[in-house]
Amino acid sequence: MDNNVDMNHLLTLENREHLTLTGISDVDSFNEEEIIAISPCGELTIKGELLHIEELNLEAGTVSISGKVTSLLYSEKFSSTSLLKRLFGG
Repeated sequence: MDNNVDMNHLLTLENREHLTLTGISDVDSFNEEEIIAISPCGELTIKGELLHIEELNLEAGTVSISGKVTSLLYSEKFSSTSLLKRLFGG
């Protein structure tokens, strides 16, 4: 079963300095300038300065990020594993 299907997704940004996410099934990549997280709403790209993942709990689907957030962008891209699961019902 794909975890993305049953999770709700919530994004809370406080003063562009603290971001809390729920419904996150994976974090594909991260560095101080960009974090890519997988949500049920699509791939979420977070861009900014001095970004740090303060807390990551994929079992609960939560991520807390600190730093200066300059942009949030959703796209419909999913990992190849998710695509195969959708195509072949895996």
